Amino acid sequence: MALPSKTQAKIWSVAAVLTLAVLWFLGPQLLPFVMGAAIAYLLDPVADRLEAAGLSRALSVAVISLVAVLVFAICLLLIIPSLVSQSVSFVEALPGYLQAFRDFLAARFPDQLQEGSALQQGLSTVIETLKSRGGELLNTALSSAMSFVNVLTLIVIVPVVSVYLLVDWDRMIARIDELLPRDHAPAIRRIAGEIDETLSGFIRGQGTVCLIMGAYYAIGLMLTGLNFGLLIGTLAGIVTFIPFVGAILGGVLAIGVSIVQFWDTPLMIGAVAGVFFLGQFLEGNLITPKLVGESVGLHPVWLLLALSVFGAIFGFVGLLVAVPLAAMIGVLVRFFVDQYKTGRLYLGYEALTRRPGAPDPQHDRPDPTESP
Repeated sequence: MALPSKTQAKIWSVAAVLTLAVLWFLGPQLLPFVMGAAIAYLLDPVADRLEAAGLSRALSVAVISLVAVLVFAICLLLIIPSLVSQSVSFVEALPGYLQAFRDFLAARFPDQLQEGSALQQGLSTVIETLKSRGGELLNTALSSAMSFVNVLTLIVIVPVVSVYLLVDWDRMIARIDELLPRDHAPAIRRIAGEIDETLSGFIRGQGTVCLIMGAYYAIGLMLTGLNFGLLIGTLAGIVTFIPFVGAILGGVLAIGVSIVQFWDTPLMIGAVAGVFFLGQFLEGNLITPKLVGESVGLHPVWLLLALSVFGAIFGFVGLLVAVPLAAMIGVLVRFFVDQYKTGRLYLGYEALTRRPGAPDPQHDRPDPTESP
């Protein structure tokens, strides 16, 4: 006999509350395991394809691990030091760029930058703050990040967790399937399939788009000779998963820097702007439709809300799990909306009784004249 609906609702509610409590209290400790599980999930299709090609699961994971080590070594030796160096230089140079921007405005809009005006005071305050505390804020952020995501976590724990989970991924999924409540197993499998489809389309597909666009923006800006081109291009690529935000953020930074750097060469400013216009065209018409598809059910506003809420509540771990949880919540909401639209609350009594096989309303409908 199945448990009553109210009892089941209580059980699932308690499970959800316990999960949130674990994330809240053990967030930093769970970080390497969350990252390891995410990496294993992303690489599982690659391992499946290598198995289909004739390799064993263990050998497939070994090949993937070797390639990952090589990619990590290249990034560690070539890309990451340059990004850190450009980040420090950009923060140090930012007051100068703002000062040049203020001079540009003063030359063309002198009425708006008169002594004592709100715009003039605001720009002066920002410039002085960046001069006095910009480097300090960057060093604090970098030191906090390194204390939070320490070297041991990055080099040892995350790869070990990823390898173990990747080796046992299929068996783990099968075991979880065995533990599903038998009455609800078909519905849970269907919901899990929709969640997996959404995550596959967004995280794997959009993640690939971010890598491609980040490489394109970085290479394109460096070819134009723009200062901090690698940093700006990488930043634009990372934020590309939110439509238009990456291009707008990177474009504003790149064009702002190019105006100061190429003041007397308008053609180079146009070249920098052209990198982003061409990138948006390629992303919107070729890359994203090919890799992600028409829609994966995650609206940009919903993504921004999820990142803001989960990041504020659970910190860095919240940012990591925001997109997967947003996808899960979106699928669950659509499921419950479908259930609601087939129920009596939405359709009403008359609509339900007109269905084929529905009980006779003359016999089953309560008589309003009868006393309770």
